[in-house]
Amino acid sequence: MMTWSINLCVLAIGFLIAGLYKPQLLLFWMDKPKRMPIVLFSGFLFMVGSTMFGEANREKQKWLKEQSQQATETQSDTVPTVLPKMLGVKTETEKVVE
Repeated sequence: MMTWSINLCVLAIGFLIAGLYKPQLLLFWMDKPKRMPIVLFSGFLFMVGSTMFGEANREKQKWLKEQSQQATETQSDTVPTVLPKMLGVKTETEKVVE
């Protein structure tokens, strides 16, 4: 989706440049085309592309956060630890103290 948004923004910029230079190329069905529809349409395309880019970036950040959480969960679950006090075994330091 991020690539689509970048392509849409590039299309909007190209549409704006071509339309401001020669509006007859893009609005060929009109007798005397003005530049205002070109500016409005390219502005609309640019806003849509920017919104798509923001949404794609937010989804990417969310995905990266989920991946890092899964990685930490799997790392903590892979190594089981057994505490000596839970088993009732005295360690060497506790034997010396008594």
